[in-house]
Parts: sequence; C-alpha cells; structure tokens
Amino acid sequence: MKQDIHPQYYSDAKIKCACGAKFDVGSTKKEMQVEICSVCHPFFTGKEKLVDTAGRVDKFRQRVAAAKKIKENKSPKDETNDIEKPKKKRTKKLTIKEEKVEK
Repeated sequence: MKQDIHPQYYSDAKIKCACGAKFDVGSTKKEMQVEICSVCHPFFTGKEKLVDTAGRVDKFRQRVAAAKKIKENKSPKDETNDIEKPKKKRTKKLTIKEEKVEK
C-alpha cells in the first residue's frame, strides 16, 4: 500500500446510540452517534416501533379539507371581472444572416 494516502484508522472507535447502547468498533472516525442500532431496531428486537405517521396523515387531511372549503366558498366570477389581458406580440428572433440582410 502507498504511504500517507489513507485516513487515520481507530481500532477503538466508540459508537453511541440514541437508546443508550455503546459499542467499540474499528473506524476512521473516533466517535459516532446513531439513531438506531441492533439493540433497539424492531427487526432484531421483534417489537413494533410506531412512527408518527398518523399525525402527518391528519395534517394532510386538514389541508385538503381547508382547500375544498376555500374552493366552495369562492363566488363564481362575473363576466365583467373576467377581463383578459392583452397578449404580448411575439417578435421573431433574427439569425445572423437575416440581420445582415436587413442592414
């Protein structure tokens, strides 16, 4: 292996989990913090861990209901208020050859 191109390796690196578990491993970082580990992960423990998805779904349903309410409460537009803005005329972009011809 080439010298001085590899990162520092720590054979006694510490891993700390949010559940409080601590592990000693080998890594290029001295200390790391993780949110979930084999001690608290549902796959390894067999216990179901609920995520707050119900709160998100309720918020979404409230937003949809509020949008429907706003849509229903809007009065239909009068024909006098529905005035169209005049459209801008498009100008053709000239190529270099066409510019020389016009000059």
